[in-house]
Amino acid sequence: MANASSKDIITLVMGFLSALLLFLQAIGNVPIWLSAETIGAFGQMLTTFVPLLLSFYAIWKNTYVSKQALVQKQTLIDHGEYPKEAVNLNEH
Repeated sequence: MANASSKDIITLVMGFLSALLLFLQAIGNVPIWLSAETIGAFGQMLTTFVPLLLSFYAIWKNTYVSKQALVQKQTLIDHGEYPKEAVNLNEH
């Protein structure tokens, strides 16, 4: 599962929910909230929500926001390894 994409995982969850719906229909015990439409809506929500979370995570990891990241940024500046253009932009 280490190489599975988020689309593959969402497809797996949707398949499980569809199988659960069929099983519950077979035994005649289907909750009102569980239908093909709600499963489709849940899949659509996951399809949009997962990339949003991944984007927020990437933004967080690639900016100097946390305390540890600020220390790392200062270390890079002190050693001259931080781009000078970025240092000059931050001074204004």
